[in-house]
Amino acid sequence: MMKTRSRNGFSKRQRQQHVLILASGETIRHMTLRPWMAGAGLCLVVAGVVGYLGATSYLIMRDNLIGASMARQAHLQHDYEDRISALRAQVDRVTSRQLLDQQVVEEKLQTLLEKQMALSARSGKLGSLLDRAEESGLTPNEPLAPVAPDKSASVAPAAAPAGKSNALAALNRMLHTGPADTQESDGPALGFMPAHESGADRADRVFRNVTLSLKSIEQKQKSSIHALTAEASDKANTIEQVLTDNGIWIDTPDAGKDGMGGPLVDADPKLGFDTSLDGLDSALNRLDAARETAKDMPFSNPAATREITSPFGNRPDPLLGRLAMHTGIDFRATNGSPVKSAGAGTVITAGPTGGYGNMVEIDHGQGLSTRYGHMSKILVRPGEKIEVGQLIGLSGSTGRSTGPHLHYEIRKNGNPINPMSFLASGMTLKPFIQ
Repeated sequence: MMKTRSRNGFSKRQRQQHVLILASGETIRHMTLRPWMAGAGLCLVVAGVVGYLGATSYLIMRDNLIGASMARQAHLQHDYEDRISALRAQVDRVTSRQLLDQQVVEEKLQTLLEKQMALSARSGKLGSLLDRAEESGLTPNEPLAPVAPDKSASVAPAAAPAGKSNALAALNRMLHTGPADTQESDGPALGFMPAHESGADRADRVFRNVTLSLKSIEQKQKSSIHALTAEASDKANTIEQVLTDNGIWIDTPDAGKDGMGGPLVDADPKLGFDTSLDGLDSALNRLDAARETAKDMPFSNPAATREITSPFGNRPDPLLGRLAMHTGIDFRATNGSPVKSAGAGTVITAGPTGGYGNMVEIDHGQGLSTRYGHMSKILVRPGEKIEVGQLIGLSGSTGRSTGPHLHYEIRKNGNPINPMSFLASGMTLKPFIQ
């Protein structure tokens, strides 16, 4: 019974064995597959399948991650490109604005420089006219505003040449510095500088302020020039009137009486200042011509401080006692007192002349001549040029005379006239021709 069971068990185990037979031609090989070998093989297969599935899943997930990363990177790149484009556009706008501001500033500066150059160009003619006015004793109601203030200020080399006004220097500082720097500068305050102000706005503000300053200077100059012109015209009118009353004409054409004409055209405001200068120049020319004429005429006293002892006109003759015409006036004088010329001219007679005794006659032009008689000594010669107040001789009592004195005559076209009118006119003209 026991043997039977043993054989059955062995037979069962024999049946459970797996044999792998490999035949190749006549060669036959066989291999018995153990259960553990089958399990190991199965495990290897399962591991391979799991590894494959895992690798496949990893590759799929990696592709998704890479795609998402690339998409995110592309999005960031687009964002950066958009920001760069926006920044470039902003830079272009800023650059364009700066160029426009620079052009505006340059245009404003050019306009101001042209105004300043115009004022500087006027300064030469204005300066000469002011010198002439000062020499003529004319003074404006208020001092003329200077074209360039005495206080110096530095200007950028590219802005303007030397000699520009303090206003342009202040303009340059305000256009190139901030508010603090402007307030600390020693130039004139041309206005408050607000923060965050563009160059164009700053140029407009400073341009307005400096333009007002230049206009104020020009207006003050015009006002003073008009005052000087009026004063010169008044003095010229006074002198001309005195000369006319004494039959003396001035060798200067009166522009107001010259023939004029032409179409009616509105006045050019740009020429207003030049017109004012021309008016002052014309008035000074009139005044100078009137003064020069008056200075040459016999308006001076040939024996200043001397008493007049015998007037012009009919009087009892000192020698005969009968009524006779006295063609001049007599000045009290001691023997050897100086006798001076009453005006500028040329000596036409110098020597003994009848009842005049030693006489000097001077031609002053325009038919006027003066005679100086009874002199003890003559100090000039015929043909000699004489200045006003020049010593021409010494008083005495030569000729038809009762004692030392000076006989003084003024003749117009050879006819005697009263010297007192010229002496009185000389007193009137004295403050105008000195």
